Amino acid sequence: MKSVLELLVFIFFALQISACNEKVEITKKSKPIEVVAYTVTSHDTPVSFEFVGKTASSRKVEIRSRVEGFLEKRLYKEGSFVEKGALLFKMDKKPFEAKLNAAKAEMAQQQARMETAKINLNRVRPLVKKKAVAQKELDDALGNYRASAASVEVAKSNVIQAELDLGYTNIYSPVHGLTSFAVQQEGAYIGMGSQSLLTYVAQIEPMWVEFSVSENQLLRSRASQQSGLLKMPENNNFDVDIIFSDGSIYPHSGKITFTDASLNEKTGTFLMRAEIANPNSILRPGQFVRAKIQGAIRPNAILVPKTAVQQGAKGSFVWVINAQNKAEFRPVTAGAWEGEQWFINHGLKNGEKIVATGGIKVRAGAQVLQVKKKTETQK
Repeated sequence: MKSVLELLVFIFFALQISACNEKVEITKKSKPIEVVAYTVTSHDTPVSFEFVGKTASSRKVEIRSRVEGFLEKRLYKEGSFVEKGALLFKMDKKPFEAKLNAAKAEMAQQQARMETAKINLNRVRPLVKKKAVAQKELDDALGNYRASAASVEVAKSNVIQAELDLGYTNIYSPVHGLTSFAVQQEGAYIGMGSQSLLTYVAQIEPMWVEFSVSENQLLRSRASQQSGLLKMPENNNFDVDIIFSDGSIYPHSGKITFTDASLNEKTGTFLMRAEIANPNSILRPGQFVRAKIQGAIRPNAILVPKTAVQQGAKGSFVWVINAQNKAEFRPVTAGAWEGEQWFINHGLKNGEKIVATGGIKVRAGAQVLQVKKKTETQK
């Protein structure tokens, strides 16, 4: 009798536990899933494109010697700024001064010969008219005068060349800019060709930022324009912002001033160049930066948070919240990222609500509860 009673008690409690489990399961099934909702809105949205770029001098000049000789003195500090016309190097002038003096002496000699030939011509000419001397005498005198006059011109050009060579012993900077290290030091013999290089001067106001755009990027951009998804600024007048490696933004914007007409066969890219003001000399040649190209617009674009877009076996999709606060599966065509949001090219309409956060727990037909996103202080 006792064992029967114990059995009945066991069955009673088992039934009670089963009933409780069923109630808990029903409660779990009926409890709505908390999600953060996002209302879809369409509007004209500025878009930007980023490329890895490199700064370059807008005018990098090789400072070379125009004459051969010994380098006497370097007059600038390596790595310093120099003004346009600043004296950078001096070469030994003495050989060039000697050549100039010799050229001047030769010119004086030729001028004296020309004066003698002129006097002789003036003496012979009236005698020929009087037939006191033969015509050949006049021809010879005229020839001597013309030859001596030509010799004077040659001598003058030699003087000018000697003066130029002497002037070339002082080597000046043709631009205002930043100097490089000295390739040659005092006392070195400076030859022609590759031996004539002394240093570089780089103009850094303004600066150039060069970057490459791939052929595929240009083709995609062209297709987006033709389909109406993308609208470029008038005359392709883009603004270019510079972002440093630490994420800071350079305070001055620039404009694209050059696009190479030819595709680089090795890299499959087109070279583009932007010109940037550099009044405080912050930018230096050779820096790697990011060039942010702005000015394009996506008309009536739809942007949603990245967290709202999920990936399935057949592509991207979102959860749409219907009027009964139930989740509906919706395939979408996602475009490019813009910051923390994602362009949706097809699949959503203006005014629809979607699940922005919490979609990983949602299933088709599930009841959802829209809650506000928690702030950092609430967390």
